[in-house]
Amino acid sequence: MGLIRRLRVSQRAMEIAMLAMLRDQISNEEIRRRTRVTDIAQRVAKLKWQWAEHIARRTDGRWGLKVLEWRLRTGKRSVGRPPSR
Repeated sequence: MGLIRRLRVSQRAMEIAMLAMLRDQISNEEIRRRTRVTDIAQRVAKLKWQWAEHIARRTDGRWGLKVLEWRLRTGKRSVGRPPSR
């Protein structure tokens, strides 16, 4: 959430610069309406879902899908040093 907040602050500063004005008594909604730029948090979320859909559609056996379907091992590890390889 901290990263999203920093992205929103940066985007707002860029929108104010696009309008070439000082932000005296203008609300954030008014600035967004004038610039007609989408919210960065919504854009990031949409791109993350698109990437997840892309990874889920792959069927060539690469590690991306294996990581998505990975299940945690149950039980305990054996005691002692692992065997040498």
